[in-house]
Amino acid sequence: MSKLLLDLAERSAWTGAQAALGLAVVELADVPVWWAAPVALALASAKSWVAGRLIGRPGTASTLPRAKDPATPSTSSGLGA
Repeated sequence: MSKLLLDLAERSAWTGAQAALGLAVVELADVPVWWAAPVALALASAKSWVAGRLIGRPGTASTLPRAKDPATPSTSSGLGA
């Protein structure tokens, strides 16, 4: 699978998980559903922080392996190689 498709799948999966968790949290807390958006945004920020610091690719929030991550620079010089 190409890096672009893996990136798209990763982003879609995380967005869906964050939205679902946001809705679950507001349902369990018995607060108005509009709180789901700020909760999901907080979860997205937390995931980005963890991915950028603990998974080991500073400057990217990707949880993909380094070889599959489109944000990882390629090793070629880009001069026709």
